[in-house]
Amino acid sequence: MPDGPLLKVSAIDASYGDFQALFGVSLNVGAGQVVAVIGANGAGKSTLLKCIAGLMHPSPGEILFANEPTTNTPAFDALKHGIALVPEGRRLFPSLTVEENLLIGGQSRRAGPWTLTRVYELFPDLAERRNLPAPALSGGQQQMAAIGRALMSNPRLLLCDEISLGLAPIVVRDIYARLPQITAEGLSLVIVEQDIVQALRAASHVYCLQEGRVALQGAARDLTREKISAAYFGV
Repeated sequence: MPDGPLLKVSAIDASYGDFQALFGVSLNVGAGQVVAVIGANGAGKSTLLKCIAGLMHPSPGEILFANEPTTNTPAFDALKHGIALVPEGRRLFPSLTVEENLLIGGQSRRAGPWTLTRVYELFPDLAERRNLPAPALSGGQQQMAAIGRALMSNPRLLLCDEISLGLAPIVVRDIYARLPQITAEGLSLVIVEQDIVQALRAASHVYCLQEGRVALQGAARDLTREKISAAYFGV
């Protein structure tokens, strides 16, 4: 186990051409920790996850994963190191079955506890629908499949972008109820979320982004919905 946090993001900027999306953002995630990153649309939350996952390369700034620099690591190498992303919108392969989508997640062949059997135990709905094409699933089931696909890579760090987007509250609660099983063996989790209540319930530490900057951060137990709302909306 490395000393210090599993993930250390230090003062990163990130841009899309001439548009700067992140300004000096820093974030730490410990082993086995659940961290929530919240903010309104356009706050830079998804951009932050893309930088961590190797889909974007920030400049300036630094990203360390398990004490190794990964600032400029491409996404396929980040996955091999143990960083897996559940993207916004799920992005399952529509021409493949549920099980085929899950098996794709295991192509990195990282050793670990997550197998097809374990994923089906976590999400029994997927086991019942394993031979269906991915588009036949409900929105909540597709989100489960996207999470299961990422778990099949046996990551050390799981990045979840907008778990609750477009889902009914009862479905969101069901998915969040599975998170303790996911983190039980030491896996770390970063959740990008707009739902303040869910973020406070699930995470031990919360970062609030506002227009690409960290407007507020702290232990979830020390933050109130009112404090976060003020940072969330920049008031």
